[in-house]
Amino acid sequence: MGASVVSEFIDFDWRGRSVRIEHQWLARERRDAPLIVFLHEGLGSVAMWRDFPQALCDATGCRGLVYSRPGYGRSTPRAPEELWDLDFMHRQAHEVLPALLQALDIDTSRDKPWLFGHSDGGSIALLHAARFPDRVAGSIVLAPHILVEDVSVTSIEKARTAYRETDLRARLARYHDDPDSAFWGWNRIWLHPPFRHWTIEAEIAAIRGPLLAVQGLDDEYGTLEQIRGIARRVPQTELLELPDCGHSPHRDQPQRLIAATTSFLARHGAITARDTPYAGSPLGR
Repeated sequence: MGASVVSEFIDFDWRGRSVRIEHQWLARERRDAPLIVFLHEGLGSVAMWRDFPQALCDATGCRGLVYSRPGYGRSTPRAPEELWDLDFMHRQAHEVLPALLQALDIDTSRDKPWLFGHSDGGSIALLHAARFPDRVAGSIVLAPHILVEDVSVTSIEKARTAYRETDLRARLARYHDDPDSAFWGWNRIWLHPPFRHWTIEAEIAAIRGPLLAVQGLDDEYGTLEQIRGIARRVPQTELLELPDCGHSPHRDQPQRLIAATTSFLARHGAITARDTPYAGSPLGR
């Protein structure tokens, strides 16, 4: 995030308890511009996006909303004894995100957001777009999960070892008030044996809006079957497969991703091509 952007906090009730959500507005003064809502990865937060949301909003002329889910960043942490259920991403998509948008007075029947999700955040974006197809303008998902693959489990097991034996916990503490809340909530559910059968392949067929699915060819957490599987079930999906790119396209290939996203938004009428240097760029593979 840019130095001038300051986190704000808003409280609302979720499942019988009050949660406080850290969020940041980007270019809020652009009242008539499209809104992009950024949904972070499984170990992400507002701060872990760094400057990418600002750069994308600057390139597209859009407004942005970046937030940390409960358990992450400076939002209400997960209680030490709280274990996430198999439907943890569904709850975020169907309950937390709608509650946050309502608390922020965003009328999604009129001001339909574009969802920009990474990894778990990409899956949450897909689930939200499928549940509320008339309240989402479209979606851009980076390295989303629609099923659990062996490569995902192997990499998450390696992350568990790194958290216990290296400085990973200290590094995550720069981005989360409670790094144990963020790490163990994510790690334990992904390595919970029943989660091996988790899938959202059938549900995403309900998505009706434009969809751009992006994945790096060197993604250590998923194969290209993730986004190609989306395209088989959501025919309007556009694919971007990036060489020399791992699990985080916004860090490994930020300029190409900004160009592709800007072109995608322009083709679907969200922005005008002449307003941005990127909008005429070809999408490619």
